[in-house]
Amino acid sequence: MDSKKRINIKPGLKVNIVLKQDQRNGKLTHGTVKNILTNSPTHPHGIKVRLQDGQVGRVQEILQ
Repeated sequence: MDSKKRINIKPGLKVNIVLKQDQRNGKLTHGTVKNILTNSPTHPHGIKVRLQDGQVGRVQEILQ
């Protein structure tokens, strides 16, 4: 699934995100989506989400 399309992201989905401070080094953070923060249908850098633990970042991978 394409992580750059909002329609593919749902609360409860397990994802890898990149946090703002990790954008340069590309370190991924694993978590479960709590809510979606991006309003547009797509975003070139990934859809911004808040994880269950409160961390905010852009989705890089959708996990099964």
